[in-house]
Amino acid sequence: METDIFGKALLDYMNGNYKEDIVTYSSLDEEDTIPIPYLFRTFDDMPGIEQKALGLCRGNVLDIGCGAGSHSLYLQEKGVQVTALDHSLGAIKTCIRRGITNTINCPILDLTLPKFDTLLLLMNGIGIVGNLDALKNYLMHFKSLLRPKGQILLDSSDIIYMFDTDEGDSADNRDDLVAEDGYYGEVYFTLRYRELTSASFPWLYLDQNTLKKVALACDLRCEIVSLGEHYDYLARLSCL
Repeated sequence: METDIFGKALLDYMNGNYKEDIVTYSSLDEEDTIPIPYLFRTFDDMPGIEQKALGLCRGNVLDIGCGAGSHSLYLQEKGVQVTALDHSLGAIKTCIRRGITNTINCPILDLTLPKFDTLLLLMNGIGIVGNLDALKNYLMHFKSLLRPKGQILLDSSDIIYMFDTDEGDSADNRDDLVAEDGYYGEVYFTLRYRELTSASFPWLYLDQNTLKKVALACDLRCEIVSLGEHYDYLARLSCL
């Protein structure tokens, strides 16, 4: 995305100029909204999977794609050493104004130091990978940022349910879906906020088996530690 739509929306909210939400359009022919106040939620308002992930954080934590910094802020208040990272300058300015001490403004693939005990990617944070072909490269990069015995905590969703047809359960035709159009979890989004519209960008949703397979190819152990209420799950990756 060339336009920092999230950053502008977050800063508008911080400045008391909240009037509308971010509208999303996807290649699945769906229109939806991202409520800006939800990005500022407290721990009690977070889904169970996010609460579980925050409870599993240990050591020095990197919150990748931190957004408004709600996860980082919670960890910091609990005395955890956490760094909030986002490529959006507006998001990082928001985190600083909310009182988050350690922040980094850059794409995750540009970060090489320091090392961390926990990498945190929530709200389908692994979606930044974009497409399945790039997943191994990203996982190897994440691995390079880990200290010995470090872990990667991420959540995602298996969106196979969106391909159900009258002919039967889409899960039974998973291979056909992949063969016809590439991996079905590769979705393109466009965002609109006020007068701004983003370029189309890819976002990845991963089923558990695909994540486990690619993780293994990176010499990473993949454990599913929690299941959500709507095809979502929390995974923990660690070095073999």
